[in-house]
Amino acid sequence: MPAAPRIRPADLFSPEDWAPFQSRRIWVGPLLVAHCWGVIALAVVAGVLWPLLIPLCVAVIGTRQLGLAILMHEAAHGGLSSDRRLNDFLGHWFCAVPVGASLNAYRPYHLAHHKYAQQVEDPDLVLSAPFPVSRASLRRKMVRDLTGQTFFKQRVLLPLAGLRGRAAQTTTDDHAYEAIVTGRSVAPFLLVNAALLATGVVAGVWWAFFALWLLPMATWFPMVTRLRNIAEHACVEGSATDPFRAARTTRACWWERAFIAPYWVNFHAEHHLFMHVPCWKLPALHRAVRARPQGERMEVAPGYLSVIRDASRKPETSPAN
Repeated sequence: MPAAPRIRPADLFSPEDWAPFQSRRIWVGPLLVAHCWGVIALAVVAGVLWPLLIPLCVAVIGTRQLGLAILMHEAAHGGLSSDRRLNDFLGHWFCAVPVGASLNAYRPYHLAHHKYAQQVEDPDLVLSAPFPVSRASLRRKMVRDLTGQTFFKQRVLLPLAGLRGRAAQTTTDDHAYEAIVTGRSVAPFLLVNAALLATGVVAGVWWAFFALWLLPMATWFPMVTRLRNIAEHACVEGSATDPFRAARTTRACWWERAFIAPYWVNFHAEHHLFMHVPCWKLPALHRAVRARPQGERMEVAPGYLSVIRDASRKPETSPAN
């Protein structure tokens, strides 16, 4: 099986230039986890005090639920803390489990994606291969996300299929891959969410769990997860042969970082070039790589709207998906 093409740091940087990107800190990742939960807590409080803000709070919380998944991804690379035990504890119990994932299941799956990025063995290839699609097709997918259909399939149908011994991930649906990380963590997910519900009951706002935690997870979270997946790898010409084009970086303005792409997840081309660089150093790595002649080969989109237009440029030919 051919692995994805790679470069070495020495191909671009002197040892002195590369040194800042190698260091990790024990405390930065925990602060990011605390920030993510802090934003969620503030949005829940705002929604409880001013119910008119609930639609906005749903978008903020759903994006931070994606943020938890992103920080789980960081932990899968050992980048959440230089202390491995703290890295794995935070990545699993504070990031993965609350949104229904499992760090232990996700890590080998995701590292296989890096090893075979955009090759036929890439387990994530199913996410990017169908694109471009038509506008109508993308619109239907997003409607399924925002109406809870994607959530129901991921969190109910796929785990049930797993309990019945059926290999749910053999389907070609572009969200079935999530059975790898959601279908194996049902009990911890239910336990943690029961604790969140109990907290709301004790606080006298039991309804907040459903309106300001479960609703974002069932609607906004699947949609921005889809947009993230599209932006990272879809429609990047030469992605299977050029390490500088294995993924796309998307320039994100403040509102895109707030509602679509938290915690520097938009710097995905740099992440695939050097996957062990911590996420908070990716903006500096982006500038350093782009300053080299080779960096001009990278796929850099001006924003997520541009990516959506590119990924939905195919003419409508049939009502399928």
